[in-house]
Amino acid sequence: MELFVADNLERYAETQGVLPSRLAEFGETYREQGYLTRDQLYDIAYESSTRSAYHVEKNPEQRCRTVTANALAVEDDFSKIQLLTGLSGFKAPTASCVLTASDPDRHAVVDTRVWASLERLDYLEGRKESFDADDYVTMIHPIREIAAETGYSAAEVGYALFAYDDEVRAGTLH
Repeated sequence: MELFVADNLERYAETQGVLPSRLAEFGETYREQGYLTRDQLYDIAYESSTRSAYHVEKNPEQRCRTVTANALAVEDDFSKIQLLTGLSGFKAPTASCVLTASDPDRHAVVDTRVWASLERLDYLEGRKESFDADDYVTMIHPIREIAAETGYSAAEVGYALFAYDDEVRAGTLH
């Protein structure tokens, strides 16, 4: 599995996935401030999903700061995602970007490609095209298992899973 992660991490730069360096920048700011502003959330959402990022602008500034401060403070993964998906423009995949920025050792960016890779590798069953907080928790457990087994961070495992699906998927994404 270590070779799988290494090979697919190399391939990740060739995909259209979120840039790890950008998430690292957001994470540094998030940890320093203890919250994210609406503009910062917009930038993260734009990295993740350019088409729906404009929805973030519907959130009041103070709500963005409060929700992201609370998400940083709470321990439970389900609660973290549930808080963030309460903001306009944030479904579980985009919310996972915020969590990954805040703690790449414990969190990963998840989406249809990551789910499909976990399913191909027999960690999950069935295909999914939309995700909620419970689905994030379902995905993050095997991602953390792979991270512990390989010595990579959860974020790196997520990027590798994304790249693997990008490489092997036949046909369109949806």
